[in-house]
Amino acid sequence: MSALTDGPLLWYLNRSTGVTLMVLLTLTTALGILSAREGRRRLVPGIVTQGLHRNLALFSLVLLLAHVATAVTDTFVDIRWWQAVSPVGATYKPFWLGAGSLALDVMLLIVVTSLLRDRIPHRLWRAVHWLSYLAWASAMVHGAGIGTDQPTAWGRWTGIGCLAAVAAAAALRVVADARATRDPSLASAAVR
Repeated sequence: MSALTDGPLLWYLNRSTGVTLMVLLTLTTALGILSAREGRRRLVPGIVTQGLHRNLALFSLVLLLAHVATAVTDTFVDIRWWQAVSPVGATYKPFWLGAGSLALDVMLLIVVTSLLRDRIPHRLWRAVHWLSYLAWASAMVHGAGIGTDQPTAWGRWTGIGCLAAVAAAAALRVVADARATRDPSLASAAVR
């Protein structure tokens, strides 16, 4: 065993990437909710939300890979590489680890289809992109159940803040869509 694989460094890296991921995935999800308004005026200009949404999503993916790598490399808890990608079959906290694996799998599917967006039907891309909500929810469940910072006050409040941010974005979107339905002048073509 080396100091890298059995010391606290990997645990701290895993914790910090996990918490940072929760916040970044929340921002990405909230921006996605606020920017996806095809055929209607957007709540926030598309040039701002789409670019930021994509960049945060890509940064989240890189951070997710680091999170998985630290979890698999750390020898304190026995998590094998295949358990990181398979939602079933884990030996350590199987439900909570499975939720994280599901989030990883869905995020990878979303990234692949987004990279192929110009080569696949828009309906297929959109259908797969709807799974982003599942990825975010699974990641939140994973963090709530397996995250070592969840029992702390700041860990709980970070989780509550993430839930509130996505709920607020969804509520804002529902209100804006309802207004656009009532007032046809608000249903102008989306700015891309």
